Amino acid sequence: MSDQRTPDIRAGDVLPALEIPITRTLIVAGALASRDYQDVHHDVELAQAKGSPDIFMNILTTNGLVGRYLTDHFGPTAVLQKLAIRLGAPNYPGDTMMLTGTITEVDAALAPPPSPPPASASASASATAPPSASTPASASVKTTVQVHIVGTNALGHHVTGTATLHLPPGGATASCTSSPRRSPEGTV
Repeated sequence: MSDQRTPDIRAGDVLPALEIPITRTLIVAGALASRDYQDVHHDVELAQAKGSPDIFMNILTTNGLVGRYLTDHFGPTAVLQKLAIRLGAPNYPGDTMMLTGTITEVDAALAPPPSPPPASASASASATAPPSASTPASASVKTTVQVHIVGTNALGHHVTGTATLHLPPGGATASCTSSPRRSPEGTV
């Protein structure tokens, strides 16, 4: 029998930081993967002609890196339900982005065990009844977590925002450690 409890996650918990080296390869590959062909994400001369000192990361790559940061922490079964971010200082090649997060809200709700399809109207009524004290022991806890995200670089805040994740019953594999992690060069 598997453990049906959610790990001890509380509002105020701080996720371990993640350091991401910002390389030209990461910027260009992220832009191409997200089909963002704007020249400021791959052509230095055209980016400079438009007033930027260099190419810079696009918002979709940042979105993906924030999602990766969260699923690295909460595990691959966590579902990123909502992500609302705002960009600030650009990510240029040669810089490092440090992602940090703080859990701002935790909402655990009892999830009834799955029911077979109803065979009759009376079965349907019992299948949709809310969980109660008489809910079978096979019920489990599903958890919704809200996290405040900040990504900084040498220029300041690159990204700020809020993420809402659903953690499946017994499926969260939160890795709360206090030491920062570093993404190896050339990987994301």
